Amino acid sequence: MPKNTDIKILLVEDAAVMRKMEKKVLAALNYNNIIEAEDGNAAIDILAETEVDLIISDWNMPNKNGFELLVWAREQEKYKNLPFLMATGRGERKEMDKAEAAGVSSFIAKPFNAAELGKKIDVAFGVEGADEVDSENIRSHDVNKEGKVGLKIAHIQITDHLVVGVLKYLIKKGEISPKHFTLETECMSSWNPVAKALEDHTADAACILAPLSMDLANAGVPIKLISYAHKNGSIFVRNKKGDYSAPYQNFFKGKSFYIPHFLSIHHMLSHLFFTGIGLNPGMPSGDNETDINFEVVPPIQMPELLSKNQDSAGYMVAEPLGTKAIAAGTAEQQLLSSQLWEDHPCCVIVMRDEFITKFPEATFEFVKYLVQAGNLIDKQPGLAAEIAVDFLDPDKKLGLKVPILKNVLTEPLGIKTNDLFPVKEDLDKMQRYMCDCMNVGSPIDVDAFVDVRFAKKACGVDEANKKSTFDVEKAKEKALRILNAGRSKNEDDEKKTLLNSEGKYLTFSLGEQPFGIEILTVREIIKLRAMNKFPSSPKFVEGVITLRNEVVPIVNLKMKLGFPETEYDDRSVIIVLEVRQNRKTISAGVLVDAVHNVADISADQMEEAPKNLGINYTDYIIAMVKSAGKITMLLDIERVIGNDNA
Repeated sequence: MPKNTDIKILLVEDAAVMRKMEKKVLAALNYNNIIEAEDGNAAIDILAETEVDLIISDWNMPNKNGFELLVWAREQEKYKNLPFLMATGRGERKEMDKAEAAGVSSFIAKPFNAAELGKKIDVAFGVEGADEVDSENIRSHDVNKEGKVGLKIAHIQITDHLVVGVLKYLIKKGEISPKHFTLETECMSSWNPVAKALEDHTADAACILAPLSMDLANAGVPIKLISYAHKNGSIFVRNKKGDYSAPYQNFFKGKSFYIPHFLSIHHMLSHLFFTGIGLNPGMPSGDNETDINFEVVPPIQMPELLSKNQDSAGYMVAEPLGTKAIAAGTAEQQLLSSQLWEDHPCCVIVMRDEFITKFPEATFEFVKYLVQAGNLIDKQPGLAAEIAVDFLDPDKKLGLKVPILKNVLTEPLGIKTNDLFPVKEDLDKMQRYMCDCMNVGSPIDVDAFVDVRFAKKACGVDEANKKSTFDVEKAKEKALRILNAGRSKNEDDEKKTLLNSEGKYLTFSLGEQPFGIEILTVREIIKLRAMNKFPSSPKFVEGVITLRNEVVPIVNLKMKLGFPETEYDDRSVIIVLEVRQNRKTISAGVLVDAVHNVADISADQMEEAPKNLGINYTDYIIAMVKSAGKITMLLDIERVIGNDNA
């Protein structure tokens, strides 16, 4: 990294939310002296008045795009050698070559993280060795004393790559014992590091987007597609904010739409949907007016960005990141990817040529066990969901829960892992649509790229029977029917909003009314004891107690929720809680009349609470559970504790 992090950076990006994201990434690298411009024209105006040390520009922008800005800069004597980093969603090799020919200093494809951007800034400044591959990380293919070769697979944190996680689990448990390979997996931050790992040979194979893998092969990276990772498995969700009413096309006009990568099935199917309903989608540029703008965003950031940005129409992404947003109440389901194209390819398994050539037995064995892992996911989705939580979210940063993943794996129109045989005709139709209708990528020889030898044997299928059923015009007709269905809801959609609430609850009562709170918030249950009352505290705070040298405030839950006050008796207790408030964990207690038991409550048992209950605590209710003639109210206890209004 350049030693001087006080350099002045001109950040050129038309989307305000993307500028905010990129400034955050730059701040993580200690670059804080940043000037913002919304397009190439605005950048030129700023350059006329201000000296800058580095330009970081998006490619696709209205008025004057990033490429036009680059050409302009290189024509000016003053900016001929100014470091210019193109940061863009257009990750195609032909675009990189075009930018390099125009004099770009460095190029980075979205989405990217701080480490990737830091390297590319170093490259832009000509830092020696900044973009070189660490020779120690290049795969050497050593064979151990048992005759097994190490096989390293790169992937990211989505359900699409669960076959690898389940295979790793089965090996660890001893249910599978490979004779020819040992398995190593590396979870990466986004698709670009996965692609780079294949290109630099720091991984032997990868789960990767099919169009991205084709672009790598077209650029000369020696890889072959040996298997699908799954079929289907993606979801299109729309922002819950905004007026979604007929004519429904208007909801999307003038907004942004998030996709995980420019070279992805998500980009293709989103484009197909929007064109099918009569819109002109695309990435904004000086010579292309669009109705809705695609933005490339890291998958794991999509739910948060959507919740904060009303100008975003939604996103299309691999599960569970759509269902997670639905469960959080920030998005609604528009469609599942299989509704447009049944059994479509998405992520595939590609492997470096030298590994296949040198270790054909290990390659076949790997594909064979992938097929076995895929069948387990299909037949035992509950177990697969438990494996997925640890494999996809080992650091618990995504907040994935088993119920959400199980819902994803059991969705009838969702992900399929029981048929991993790659259908060449489908792959060709996908690339043809992207090349001919979207001007994305360059066509390759699919027969030369796809090596079906191992999948034929592992899947036990006849390649001649694998034909494509995809029809572009029929898919567009489906898109229009889905749109015109409007805001249709069914019980399955409503249940998704309750998946985040599934789990164990401590049940208790206030008077005759039973309640439940998540057991994870409960620290302990203690008997009533004397409390110290502070005159300045809210009236619903009964007082404070000292518990193991900690001062704990005690809330009179009846008063807080508007119940008639009654005397507490020998069944009354204090439930001591640990809850999150203002990004900190605090301890607090609630007085209740009686504690009952711990109940395991699933989403199927829950119902959304009516909005017209006419009671004081409606806003605190997560859901209701009916049982034995009674209704148990499940409380969001963190909201109860955090709201100071009595």
